[in-house]
Amino acid sequence: MEDLLRYFPKLNDTQIRQFGMLLPFYQEWNAKINVVSRKDIENLMLHHVLHSLTIARFIQFTPNSSILDLGTGGGFPGIPLAIFFPQVNFTLIDGTRKKIFVVEQACEALGLQNVTPKAVRAEELKGSFDFVVSRAVTALDQLLVWTRPLIRNKQQNAIPNGLITLKGGMVKQELKTVPKGTYFEITPVSSYFSDPYFEEKFLIYLQI
Repeated sequence: MEDLLRYFPKLNDTQIRQFGMLLPFYQEWNAKINVVSRKDIENLMLHHVLHSLTIARFIQFTPNSSILDLGTGGGFPGIPLAIFFPQVNFTLIDGTRKKIFVVEQACEALGLQNVTPKAVRAEELKGSFDFVVSRAVTALDQLLVWTRPLIRNKQQNAIPNGLITLKGGMVKQELKTVPKGTYFEITPVSSYFSDPYFEEKFLIYLQI
C-alpha cells in the first residue's frame, strides 16, 4: 500500500480499504487458480495494481463512462480501475471461465457495484464502449481488430474514444503494424512511476 499511497495520496477510506484487500484476496485465490504468476504474487501491489493504475494517470474517466477490459485475466487492469473510478462502469471479459470466476469473487469480496464480469471472447461480445483497455494481452494489430467494432461514436471524455493498452518490450515494432493514419500516443510508464520495474513498460493510446 505504501507505493500506492505515495502516488495516489488522495484515495478515500473506501478505496484504501478495497485496495488493501487485494493482496490477501489474490494470495488466497492464486493458490487455487493461477491468475497471477506464483513467483510474482508478493509483488501484486506494485507489478499489477499500480501498473494497472497507469491508465488513471493518463486519463480521468468521466462519471458514467463505459470501459471494457479486454482479456482481463484475474481482473487487471479492470479491478484496480473500478476501485479508482467508482462512478464509471466497467465490463471485464476473458475467454477463460475460471479466471472470470475469480473476478466475480473479487467483486463480491470488495463490494464493487460498477463491474460486470463476462466469460466471453472479444469477437463474440455485443455492446459499445467509450474505451477498451488491456494489459499484456496480444499484439496491437489484433487488439485493434477486436476493439474497432466495440467503440461507440458518442464522445464524453477529454480524450477521444479508443484503445488504451499497457505493454512492454518492442512496442515500436508493434506500432508499425497499426494502419497508416491512425492517431496514437506512446507514454513511458516511468514518466508516471519512478520504480525500476516500470522502465521498459509503456502505455499506448490509439484513437478509434
